[in-house]
Amino acid sequence: MNGWIDECIKKKKSNDDDWRRPMSILQEILGWTQGLSGWQSDAVARLLAKQTLTAEDQDDLFALLKAAHGIPDPKDRKPKPLTAEQIPAPVKAATHVELRAMKNLRHVNAIAENQHLPFSAAGMTVIYGDNGSGKSGYSRVLKRACRARDQMEAIHPNAHLPIGKAGMAEAAFEIAVDGVAQDVQWTHGKAAPAALSSFAIFDSRCARAYLDSEDDFSYVPYGLDVFEGLAKVCKQLKTLIETEHAQSAADLTAFAPLQGDTLVGKLIASLSAKTTKAQIDALATLTPEELAQHGTLDKGLKENNPKEKAVQLRLRARRVAAIAINATNKGALVDQSVVAKLKGLADAYRSAQAAAALAAKQFKEGENLLPGTGGEAWRELFDAARKFAVESHPDKAFPELGAGAPCPLCQQPLAEGAARLQRFEAFIQQEAEKTSQARRVALYAQYKPFIAQTLTLNLDEVTLGEIEVLDPQLAADAKAFEPALTVRQEAIKAAVISHQWVGTDQALASPAARLQVLADKLNAEAETLEKASDEKARAALQKQFVELDARVRLNQVKEAVVTAVTRLGHQAKLALCLSAVKTNAISLKASELAEKVVSKELAEALNREFKALGVGTLRVSLQSRSDRGKALHKLKLELPQSRSPGDILSEGEQRAVAIGSFLAEVGLSGGKGGIVFDDPVSSLDHRRRERVAKRLAAEAAQRQVIVFTHDIYFLCLLAEEAKQAGVAIATQSLTRRAEGFGIADPDLPFEGKNASKRIGALKAQHQSIAKLHKDGEEQEHRKQTVDAYFRLRMTWERAVEEVLLREVILRFRKGVETQRLAGVSVEDDDYAQVNAGMTRCSNYAHDKALMGGVAVPEPDELLADILALETWRAQIDKRSGETAKKRKAGPVVAVPAAVAAP
Repeated sequence: MNGWIDECIKKKKSNDDDWRRPMSILQEILGWTQGLSGWQSDAVARLLAKQTLTAEDQDDLFALLKAAHGIPDPKDRKPKPLTAEQIPAPVKAATHVELRAMKNLRHVNAIAENQHLPFSAAGMTVIYGDNGSGKSGYSRVLKRACRARDQMEAIHPNAHLPIGKAGMAEAAFEIAVDGVAQDVQWTHGKAAPAALSSFAIFDSRCARAYLDSEDDFSYVPYGLDVFEGLAKVCKQLKTLIETEHAQSAADLTAFAPLQGDTLVGKLIASLSAKTTKAQIDALATLTPEELAQHGTLDKGLKENNPKEKAVQLRLRARRVAAIAINATNKGALVDQSVVAKLKGLADAYRSAQAAAALAAKQFKEGENLLPGTGGEAWRELFDAARKFAVESHPDKAFPELGAGAPCPLCQQPLAEGAARLQRFEAFIQQEAEKTSQARRVALYAQYKPFIAQTLTLNLDEVTLGEIEVLDPQLAADAKAFEPALTVRQEAIKAAVISHQWVGTDQALASPAARLQVLADKLNAEAETLEKASDEKARAALQKQFVELDARVRLNQVKEAVVTAVTRLGHQAKLALCLSAVKTNAISLKASELAEKVVSKELAEALNREFKALGVGTLRVSLQSRSDRGKALHKLKLELPQSRSPGDILSEGEQRAVAIGSFLAEVGLSGGKGGIVFDDPVSSLDHRRRERVAKRLAAEAAQRQVIVFTHDIYFLCLLAEEAKQAGVAIATQSLTRRAEGFGIADPDLPFEGKNASKRIGALKAQHQSIAKLHKDGEEQEHRKQTVDAYFRLRMTWERAVEEVLLREVILRFRKGVETQRLAGVSVEDDDYAQVNAGMTRCSNYAHDKALMGGVAVPEPDELLADILALETWRAQIDKRSGETAKKRKAGPVVAVPAAVAAP
């Protein structure tokens, strides 16, 4: 049983250790965001990437929040949730990753390509770079490659490259994972190599203090501050939602007149976000018939004597209906069917007539006959003779009258004419002639009654006036229809004769249907009036009118109602947004993680770091309380006054707090991953810089430490503290040359070199000066010579500290090493040579020499002055060594001394 308990305790401790790691907090946050809405996950991603969200961020998140609840975003912004690539990848504590070099940086600011920046696998690596040397480019790449939280500084391509030549920033890293060397590639915008996540990058945002709901200051470990930031965002969004909700309120009081016991009234009373435009349109849209009925009911219900009015309307309706019937009937007499029938008969007759004419022609060609024989006139004459023969020759059958019989026309003996009369009769009886005659008769039978018809509508002035009052256009059309009928009749008559039917096939615009509609309307009004005279029927009509009237009035304000419903819908969506910005779940998750990461060990680690970095007056204490049976822990910052940390702590103290917090949390991470600092002592005074240097040197004994700095004083402090701690330190610098920025140089700048290396650098500079002098570059020669004497004076000063005084006292070092006095021996000649060398340097290392007021030495003189220092240094170094052998060193005593920065 005890073994099982021990195992549980061991497992819990292991879990607690895991939760103390900042990376584990971020992994937990990542998992938590996967259950959040897109806009909230986007907000977390921004909070992890920025120290403070901008107004633009707030506007984006507000738009994303509203879009998530159905309010379209005009800019169509999409959420960018937190992804695993944006935070450090989980790396096992037992896995040891070494960063050995950065190389092949491309499209990173103006950093030269094909550079190789090495790092010591153990101990400390310090990279010095002046402002503008390209140092920030390397640090920015490191921050992104190691997935540091602070990635605010953008990486731009070289601005001097032609358009189209600049590409995405990239770099390669030489690393070793558990001793196995490998190269990994980083490209801006793509997931950073997971192995580099084991490196922690110093970020001044790793520790913060804030005023909580209990009015005391609390320390928030790295990552947990995201919850407070998200809660703050939610509160800001809540204010925006409430403001927009108030501004978008719908004024429903304007629709009060529409309320009542009608369908419209019920709709208005129940207006909500669920009301649809289709429901509003269904009631607000009236057909022409419904609008006419509304007008009829309105008039009918207002009429004083409805029965009498109804009788008048019935009479008027009959008169209008009679005109409608006449228009229909008269129009039918000249409509298309009549035209078609007459045209067909006329065309048939014309065809038969042509055939008969052909037969007559053939008949005449065989007889010597008078012109016109066989034609229409001749046929009529012959028909007359046949009829007369019935009376004149009653005893005979026409045309067989006999040769001696008198002719019925000329009454002369027929003689030979008797046979011709028989031939004439035979011609008449031929088929063509008979057909022509038959068709002529058929045409005439239709044509005669057609031309005899009178096409009037009997539209009297009284009826016309009544129609005009009700429908002026209809009255005008009805009046114009009557002469149009006559014109059409005459056109058809002419066409029968001329056979020109063009224009007779166009339909006339008859007012008959509209007249009948008017008559029906008058009858409907009469019926309404008749019902209105009955109380029971009147009540039904009144109800019908109220419904229609409400719909008419709704139609007048329909757009306003639709707008109001739109606002109600918008407010309903805003209400959903308001629910979405509640911070309960955020607080619960923050408490859950705080329960796991806020511990006594963390408080003790913070206090140790604060003391080591000179902010020991600031202490952290673990406080616990119970809320609904659940233990809640927090780290209270015990400040001397109840004001904000920014008011109480100096900028340097705040930076020391940040460094201490970072080191405390890294120390509790359980792993030995390397750490990188980018200008960690900005805003720190020299005493606190000494503390930071000492602390980093101590840390370098535990893990790989990389420091980027532009502070030569801090670099010297790091070198001194590393030496004191017995930690290996590698130094190098970044410089700017013709090929670009960020050129990796294994040497430090002149100020960071010892006396021997400074002398070497001066010899190299002399060679350049000699060439300038030889080439006649007088101005540059003078400038370089003045600079060389300025450096030579610095080298004399360094030689006095380093060689003559055997480093008993050094700038950048806080103590006096008296044990080194064993080798110190200062003679009169030393004073003379140092004084002479410094005096000669002072003659030329000033503005007067640079401006031409003093002649600068020739290159040979400069070289002689450099060699004089080199010779003296060698002599003193040899003599000091011999002196030290003769003396017996006393006990080591360190005496504090004030150290001034250069």
